[in-house]
Amino acid sequence: MTEAPLTEAEIVEAERELGVSFPEEYRVYLREVSAGGALFRLERTGRGWWWAGNDEGRRDLLATSFPHPDSYVGADDELMAREPQPEAFGDDAAYLEARCAWDDEADRSEELKTAGAVVIQEHGCGFSTLLALTGFLAGTVWWDGRATCDLIVPLSLDHVGGAQPVQFGQWLDYGSWALLPPGWGPSVPPSPVVHR
Repeated sequence: MTEAPLTEAEIVEAERELGVSFPEEYRVYLREVSAGGALFRLERTGRGWWWAGNDEGRRDLLATSFPHPDSYVGADDELMAREPQPEAFGDDAAYLEARCAWDDEADRSEELKTAGAVVIQEHGCGFSTLLALTGFLAGTVWWDGRATCDLIVPLSLDHVGGAQPVQFGQWLDYGSWALLPPGWGPSVPPSPVVHR
């Protein structure tokens, strides 16, 4: 691992600046293992503490509670039902105006789905692993599969028994691919993110 761990003082400074308290297992990782390593690095940037590989424009959403994906299904359905259709408008300009407004609303809705979370690993093709930092799901790890199926799903040891999301420490022992729901990729054995 090339990135040194953070000091307790640096972790406290980052938490204060970002307006969140890191889940304990993540704090231990930052302090005892690495500020990055196999994960996107938490670092000081020109704008303060932030994670490499994460959009700095999302700072305003970090302190917002990470929402369980079931909580926005109804809102997604309602938004899709209101998608402007060209035939409902008398001219192209009116349709384009309505479409742009709807696209802006849809983009904001997508941003809110990952409020309170950061990308800790990127897997290519738009797939990533998220760590929830805030709310009742703080410390849990999720798969962002919206690139192909519009879903964020829990990484879990038991998808059949209710798909309880794993905690950060469990995720370190298994890796994302071994914790995906059945049929979401090749069946792979656990592959520790880091050896502890």
